[in-house]
Amino acid sequence: MSTEATTVHGHGPAPGIMRWITTTNHKDIGTLYLTFSFIMLFVGGAMAMVIRSELAQPGLQIVNPDFFNQMMTLHGLVMIFGVLMPALVGFANWLVPMQVGAPDMALPRLNNWSFWLLVAGMSMLLSTLLMPGGAMEMGWTMYAPQSLQTPFSFAFSIFSIHLMGISSILGSINIIATILNLRAPGMKLLKMPLFCWSWFVTAFLLIVIMPVLAGGVTMLLFDRFFGTSFFDAAGGGSPVLFQHVFWFFGHPEVYVMILPAFGIISEIIPTFSRKPIFGYTAMVYALACISFISFAVWAHHMFTSGMPTAANLFFMYASMLIAVPTGIKIFNWIATMWRGSLTFETPMLFATGFIVTFTIGGFTGVMMALVPADFQYHNSYFIVAHFHYVLAGGTLMALFGGIYYWLPKWTGHMYLERLGKTHFWLTIISLNVLFFPQHFLGLAGMPRRVPDYALQFTDFNLISSIGAFVFGASQLLFLYNVVRTVHRGKQATDRVWEGAHGLEWTVPSPAPYHTFQEAPDVK
Repeated sequence: MSTEATTVHGHGPAPGIMRWITTTNHKDIGTLYLTFSFIMLFVGGAMAMVIRSELAQPGLQIVNPDFFNQMMTLHGLVMIFGVLMPALVGFANWLVPMQVGAPDMALPRLNNWSFWLLVAGMSMLLSTLLMPGGAMEMGWTMYAPQSLQTPFSFAFSIFSIHLMGISSILGSINIIATILNLRAPGMKLLKMPLFCWSWFVTAFLLIVIMPVLAGGVTMLLFDRFFGTSFFDAAGGGSPVLFQHVFWFFGHPEVYVMILPAFGIISEIIPTFSRKPIFGYTAMVYALACISFISFAVWAHHMFTSGMPTAANLFFMYASMLIAVPTGIKIFNWIATMWRGSLTFETPMLFATGFIVTFTIGGFTGVMMALVPADFQYHNSYFIVAHFHYVLAGGTLMALFGGIYYWLPKWTGHMYLERLGKTHFWLTIISLNVLFFPQHFLGLAGMPRRVPDYALQFTDFNLISSIGAFVFGASQLLFLYNVVRTVHRGKQATDRVWEGAHGLEWTVPSPAPYHTFQEAPDVK
């Protein structure tokens, strides 16, 4: 870890815990983000275990329906705002300054403030479980009119979402300012590593969409407590309007969680293929196209809400169109691997696993883009399977791969390779055992967000629950491996991925200097 520490009032390094509370060092803050997200992974995972325990058999045997619904709501919010986004921001804090040749983030104190706002917001959200009436019960989407019947903890939840949104906006401003203003001399934008490009695009997405979410939930708050009728049909409002507002935020948000993962994969695959990335410029433009089109597809979540046929057609075609730049990225990763000097250390295993599982999620996404077919899939477990293949099979796999890839450089110590590979195989197998049967449940008509179900769904639900518990237990291996690496791992070499097979570690992108390598003198 970085030995640098923040000074307190100019009197030397901050001691002990105060170093972590007051730090403005980008490496320390990156470590804080990653540690926080890993803690939240187990919190959100515990909620998922409650859900899968209840669904392992038909009938109500473990929790009551109200608590089940609260677990559904908090699991979604914790995984999105507490796990995936903070982990990706942690990677940005560690890597963006290093990859562009900056001494730190452009706004170090704002960086510290962004992290602690996130912690405050997530703490407030989780505290709603302890309030009278419990947490929200309408799912992470907070649809009206259900959300207008919630307990008073709803106001607390809205405030927590505001805090986490402010944290995201401030962090995005910081990343954009760092990339635009602190790049090394001679590093043009089209010479940046692809991870920096992925976050550069993502930061603009966040700045646009987070105020939309803030406005939508504030209108909900006013409807619930101040007598307005934005979304209350009894007062002349429109519940469907909230769906439009929410999904204008919600669908680009999916790309906020996947684009930086694309950047991580774009760094790993060239390294273990010993080739530069195939089609660097096309990869950059594909990132930009995905982010741009993501603003035009939000209503594919609403095909059953009674939109006009012309609107359904537009959103169907736009949803299919976004598969084109995504497909370009997948083909370019495969082309990078083609005829390369491939080795399959743990990061490369996770990268290839990412390509397979994310592609399955992409195929089911194209299936759901078809309006007539979506009437069958809508609000079924097919939807649950789809977005978990994208976010767990996609983003989470990329995060694991990225941590294994950069951990030796971050800590100076090497993780246990055999344990890392065991973690991969347990994770990829259990992930598919967990989520693949849910496609069949959805096609057979099982609705999501229900604590009980008809007997014909029993077998697939039991298989899914077994996969869930193996998947959760597998992450304990990862925890042990990371902690052991930090405290007593074997000393890493200067060129970590060169030594094992005697192959040269090729620069993954056209930049003349790359992560952890010194920039040459530029005249």
